[in-house]
Amino acid sequence: MHSHHNGLKTAALLGLLTAMILGVGYWFGGSTGLVVAVLLSLGMNAAGYFWSDRIALRSMRARPVSEAEFPALYQMVRELATEAGQPMPRLYVSPALQPNAFATGRNPRNAAVAVTVGITRLLDYRELRAVIGHELSHVYNRDILISSVAAGLAGIITMLANLAIFIPLGGGDDEDAPNPAALLLMIVLGPIAASIIQLAISRNREFEADASGARLTRDPLALADALRKISYGTQRIPLPADTRVASSAHLMIANPLTGGGLSALFSTHPPMDERIRRLQTMAVASH
Repeated sequence: MHSHHNGLKTAALLGLLTAMILGVGYWFGGSTGLVVAVLLSLGMNAAGYFWSDRIALRSMRARPVSEAEFPALYQMVRELATEAGQPMPRLYVSPALQPNAFATGRNPRNAAVAVTVGITRLLDYRELRAVIGHELSHVYNRDILISSVAAGLAGIITMLANLAIFIPLGGGDDEDAPNPAALLLMIVLGPIAASIIQLAISRNREFEADASGARLTRDPLALADALRKISYGTQRIPLPADTRVASSAHLMIANPLTGGGLSALFSTHPPMDERIRRLQTMAVASH
């Protein structure tokens, strides 16, 4: 039931971003600048989408590992991929000591799953399996595509807001020119609203991957335990400064950049206790 709700919510938020673009575009009145901006933005995001796996893996300094090096990891991933009826992804390990994991790849055939050395030390077999189930679910739910589309739409809105500075404000005789106050509001609030929506989509996909992952591994409590350990570990061990991670933060199982308060609106991940509560509810329901 939950997953249907999450899917609708994601669709509604993407629709809202699209509506914002149309609204802003209407102000520009079909100018060439508008078309160029949209095409540029789409081009950049298409590139990001097709290169997403390489970018993320490189930023975490992850290297491919063989089955001989990590037999248990391979076995675990193979069992889950087979269970889901999907091809075996490429496996990577990042030397980071912060316990984290991410999956990337625009479809199951191009998928890669990466774990940090830190997470393999921190979690037991069941917990790590639950984390892998969550990561694979991101790939199977097409979350890389969804977050790329969301980033693309938000990028267009930001680009248009920056271009809006050049819209000529009408004198008394020009009826069509936008109201200066409204224009100013759009320039300031447009990008903020767009990123709040984009991050809400990201949090929504995170809940969905928790639920799908728990169904795939048939062990919601293992994921709850893993999340509890990871959230403690990510706060204790920050990522090294040289891993430029902000760009792939939304791919991680736990947000590597932590903070509270207003940042809840600007967080890529839902609050850990809410994720754990939902998994516990699932565990009760499945018995």
